[in-house]
Amino acid sequence: MLSYRHSYHAGNYADVLKHIVLIEILAYLGKKPAPFEYIDTHSGSGLYNLRSEHAVKLGEYRTGVGKLMTKPWPLLEPYLTQVREVNRTDKLYYYPGSPMIAQQFLRPQDRAWLYELHPSDVKKLEDNTKAYGNIRVECSDGLRGLLARVPPKARRGLVLIDPSYEVKADYAQVVETVIKAHKKFNSGVYVIWYPVVEREQIDAMERKLVRSGIRNIQRYELGLEADAEVKGAGMTSSGLFVINPPWTLFATMQALLPLLQATLAEDDGFFKCEVLVEQ
Repeated sequence: MLSYRHSYHAGNYADVLKHIVLIEILAYLGKKPAPFEYIDTHSGSGLYNLRSEHAVKLGEYRTGVGKLMTKPWPLLEPYLTQVREVNRTDKLYYYPGSPMIAQQFLRPQDRAWLYELHPSDVKKLEDNTKAYGNIRVECSDGLRGLLARVPPKARRGLVLIDPSYEVKADYAQVVETVIKAHKKFNSGVYVIWYPVVEREQIDAMERKLVRSGIRNIQRYELGLEADAEVKGAGMTSSGLFVINPPWTLFATMQALLPLLQATLAEDDGFFKCEVLVEQ
């Protein structure tokens, strides 16, 4: 269960989609003076060296964020600004994970709770966030941590859930945890990342969410190619279920996803931008 290391995949097309959505939500939450809390259930190390042995081995960032750095897209500027922030240059040496992106949006009144189980990544995460007094790192199960943390004292919050799904039980467990968390904190924004390796797993997640009674659910997905017809072909697309999204998010993603498909997926790609459950 601890074999997965995101350092092999940092900056790939799945990260691009996930972090664009994350940034849009964080920016929106920061428009109101009231504090908010950020909960990241599978934080990783927070910052990734794209020249490391792990990143170079697969080189997935080259067909992800690497294709976007020179694109003059105003809609992409909030995302690219975060990438440039950790590089201090237009050249791509490092990629920020969700914890490092989130800390850029935290104000003195906001707080973050970061969960990670891998010992090596926890140490790196602690080093990468030690300068920030309003960020707490815990080496523990993030789904359990989420249920213990909600409802947050601030009564406003964003939850990011993005496990590796190496264990198939994770698909069901994630949805079950979100349903429980939502009952305790129904005004929070929940972002659930998923990989499409076997479409039936994602279809099952969708059905459970739709039937849960939770309102205001959207889905954003970017695919490099059609769903695999045989098992073991690997991830062909990835997406996000977003509960209680900002009212501005859907229009932004409607404009961005066709551009991302054209640049990252090209001819064989596709995208989904849809409302699964109305508000």
